[in-house]
Amino acid sequence: MRSHTGLRALVAPGCSLLLLYLLAATSPDRAVGDPADSAFTSLPVREKMMAKYANLSLETYNISLTEQTRVSEQNITLERPSHLELECTFTASEDVMSMNVTWKKDDALLETTDGFNTTKMGDTLYSQYRFTVFNSKQMGKYSCFLGEELRGTFNIKVPKVHGKNKPLITYVGDSTVLKCECQNCLPLNWTWYMSNGTAQVPIDVHVNDKFDINGSYANETKLKVKHLLEEDGGSYWCRAAFPLGESEEHIKLVVLSFMVPLKPFLAIIAEVILLVAIILLCEVYTQKKKNDPDDGKEFEQIEQLKSDDSNGIENNVPRYRKTDSGDQ
Repeated sequence: MRSHTGLRALVAPGCSLLLLYLLAATSPDRAVGDPADSAFTSLPVREKMMAKYANLSLETYNISLTEQTRVSEQNITLERPSHLELECTFTASEDVMSMNVTWKKDDALLETTDGFNTTKMGDTLYSQYRFTVFNSKQMGKYSCFLGEELRGTFNIKVPKVHGKNKPLITYVGDSTVLKCECQNCLPLNWTWYMSNGTAQVPIDVHVNDKFDINGSYANETKLKVKHLLEEDGGSYWCRAAFPLGESEEHIKLVVLSFMVPLKPFLAIIAEVILLVAIILLCEVYTQKKKNDPDDGKEFEQIEQLKSDDSNGIENNVPRYRKTDSGDQ
């Protein structure tokens, strides 16, 4: 018993060490995806990471601020990891120039590091912030402040996806194609979603043969919907994935039955039938009056009788001879 116990005691540390090596080998490399975690990685991994980002291009953007232009914004589109240099140029009076320059990422104050550099030349103050954008967390709004007087903002986003702005209208039984694209960009992949009323449901062409997804170029995607039904109408989304994040666009699909376009036509027919019926009734009434002269004679007789009655009354009035007053 003692020998078996001792053997287990010797084997257990070895198993534990082996298990640690296996966990280290199978766990994701935090440093590769996030340089901020490089302190927890080995030296070869850190060197590999630095070599990976050393070949990135440097892009520089500038915002000029004065006491007349106190607030300014600039949009920056990034598709892949890059080195950035954001520069704010302040030109103001001495009172303003004596204030400190601060930088914020969204609403969080950025601590002063080696990436910051502020210099003054005459009545102009230059403030640069250099850093590397390597994941989606670093996208967002970067702002430079000179006191509370002047502010410049850089909005860093992935490329925007464009689709059809107006609703796409089609009919039951037809097929239609929804299209999305982005200009001067190459997404890693495209994904289509449709709404089930409460959430976005991915469209899998391998499961549902009602849909086909293709595109002639890498910067576009097309979703073909076949054998349309009224329930196929609704909201569709196309989503483009980039190394620094995702961008999506919404497209509205309206599927109409054949009775919908016929309704205005049927209304016009009803109006025409009503108008024709009125015209025919007027024609019948006019023709009847022409073919029945007794009605006209009876009317003339009535008018003649009225005239005779009025003349009789006038004739029955006693007439007096008018005499001169001298004869009396």
